[in-house]
Amino acid sequence: MFGREVGAEPVHPMTEEQRMTTVGETQAAPTLDAAEVLRRVEQLHRLVDAHGEEGDREGRLAEPVVEALFDSGAVSVFTPRALGGAEMTPRQAMDLFRVLSHADPSAGWVTMALGLATGLAGAFFDADTARELFRTPRLGIAGQGTRPGRAVPVPGGHRISGEWAFASGIKHATHLHTAATDTGTGENRFFIVPVEQVTFIENWDVLGLRGTGSIDYTLEDLFVPSNHSYPSLSTEPVTGGDLYRIGIGNFASINHGGWALGVGRRLLDELSAAVRAKAGRPGSQAESDAFHEQYAGAEVRLRAAGALLYEVWEEIEATLAAGKRIPLRLETLNRVALNNATWSVHGIAQFVYRNCGTAALRSGTIQRLFRDVHGGTQHISSSPVILQAAGRELAGLAEGQRWVHFTLK
Repeated sequence: MFGREVGAEPVHPMTEEQRMTTVGETQAAPTLDAAEVLRRVEQLHRLVDAHGEEGDREGRLAEPVVEALFDSGAVSVFTPRALGGAEMTPRQAMDLFRVLSHADPSAGWVTMALGLATGLAGAFFDADTARELFRTPRLGIAGQGTRPGRAVPVPGGHRISGEWAFASGIKHATHLHTAATDTGTGENRFFIVPVEQVTFIENWDVLGLRGTGSIDYTLEDLFVPSNHSYPSLSTEPVTGGDLYRIGIGNFASINHGGWALGVGRRLLDELSAAVRAKAGRPGSQAESDAFHEQYAGAEVRLRAAGALLYEVWEEIEATLAAGKRIPLRLETLNRVALNNATWSVHGIAQFVYRNCGTAALRSGTIQRLFRDVHGGTQHISSSPVILQAAGRELAGLAEGQRWVHFTLK
């Protein structure tokens, strides 16, 4: 899938007839085939790659890229099939995020953010509300699911207030997904509102992942009806299958793990191309045994990180298919696998930067990839605190505890 040039075969966007077919007086979306969506996304490599520098400069994805992500079905990665989505398995979704992140880390990141929030709303809203919501043209939901705001219960719903950070993909969204705590029950819930009701804070001045446009936002005493929210710990979907039983915390390794593997692969591909271009020159790394050894080590680290992630998800998928709950140890290994992938790619980025010399120092693809990796390592899902908690559980010191999002309680 990687290490080869992707052809320029045009992507044929879905027609309106493919998007939505009429059944009686209601509209029901046809199922997307996951393999077909992945094939379409693979064909986007040149387009997405060509706009990577523009996204980095402008602080948002280029519109042709956004259109292609929606038209290909990539944003529907986690949308239930009954609502017209691909409802990919975890390993299929990781394949998709690897492909997009190999082309441009920001495009891969935005797709996973939009895909997750959109898919979860489809799975956990009541069926009628979900069908109505998914009639929205080019529906995309983005926002923040940690550090909840305040939700005051009132007749018919809640009034939401707060300020949230890092809303990846919000500049390309139709709706906002945001976490808030019910002040009456103490329950954390996710609320979905149109982006027109959100106040954006244009503060995305960062080192890496600039193209994600992950700005902050605020809501002030906004009424949200009851049927436009759901508990953040939901694991029993109204619509859809086993995918939605994993809990939102376990989605992190699908999203961020697939992202890391794609970016790591691109870094090594760029280094290989740069070294080959200088082959034959005096002192070229192409003739260096030390470089060959280090490159082999980096290749092994990347492949080993991917093997662990996919192995863990193969076991999780089998557990769910058997109608069982994911055991604590498997949830721990899932978080460890993500941490390993993230920091393995961080090490690979350091190796590539050192060996590309001034080509990495100057503006260009390698510098942007290097910066994007360092943006990705700052996400809470790969923080040292999680690895510390995982170590406690692996050592048998967490009896009676369970994972709640990114915390072992």
